[in-house]
Amino acid sequence: MEIILLDSVPKLGDRGQTVKVKSGYARNYLFPRKLALPATEGNKRVFLESGRALAKRDIEAAQAARDRAAKLGELRVSMAVQVGDEDKMYGSVTSLDIVRKLKEQGHEIDRREVLLEEPIKALGEYVIDLRLHRDVSVPVNVQVVKE
Repeated sequence: MEIILLDSVPKLGDRGQTVKVKSGYARNYLFPRKLALPATEGNKRVFLESGRALAKRDIEAAQAARDRAAKLGELRVSMAVQVGDEDKMYGSVTSLDIVRKLKEQGHEIDRREVLLEEPIKALGEYVIDLRLHRDVSVPVNVQVVKE
């Protein structure tokens, strides 16, 4: 299925590109999240006409993300976890745990904005990025300590 991307999608393409994807991926993921449109002649014309409005909205979203990044500044999060023998953690620290801790500190962060490739499974200090916009990232120092 051929689609027009309304927003940049990692590992797929940038806004405005026409790409081919499997129809299930388009129907179940891209269309409901308003990330793409079917690449019909009518949609292509509409996209070209609304390109200026999308560009303006994108600039405003990037500015709002920069403002949020300035407010967040140098974030430090300390996660107290239970450990067993030889300082081995019982569970792991996930992006949801980090979001909850940031919410306790008064910061509204979405779980999808936390770039954590895999859960943290060891004590120590980690630097994790918050991706507020595709052009704006903020580093967060996460310290995992014994409870």
